[in-house]
Amino acid sequence: MTTHSLQATWITSEAFYPFGQLIRAADDGAPYGTKDAQLHLQNGIPRFYIMRLTRRGRTFDRITRHQKCTQCLGSLAGKDWLLAVAPPSHDSQPPLDAITAFRIPGDCFVKLELGTWHAGPYFDTGFIDFYNLELSDTNITDHDTCNLKTAYGAAFEILV
Repeated sequence: MTTHSLQATWITSEAFYPFGQLIRAADDGAPYGTKDAQLHLQNGIPRFYIMRLTRRGRTFDRITRHQKCTQCLGSLAGKDWLLAVAPPSHDSQPPLDAITAFRIPGDCFVKLELGTWHAGPYFDTGFIDFYNLELSDTNITDHDTCNLKTAYGAAFEILV
């Protein structure tokens, strides 16, 4: 098996655009617009919850996508975190060279576009609480995972 290194870059709206949206604070009362999360949640019951993840490290050999809904993730308590992504595709696995990694500050959240491949959140601390917006059955009926070890003999390590 080959372990590939991914250098995480600080997320920007422009760099993250092929995968979804970066959402930052806006003034209260601002009208709805393109800088707001463009959600696709009509295929079921939305679920908004806080998930506690324990030390995840920075290595992975599986990547997942959701094709029935968008997903929003953000950390609580202002903690930075890492996310690996690849653009949406109709293929059953993303191309290895399409996988990239972002470092995400704790003062924003990301909205993953329909079908965006993603691995994470990753971090080195003991635990981080994340808010998560998806559908109530996303992890049961819309959880398409590619085992990179089986498909490519590959794993990834995110570098910071």
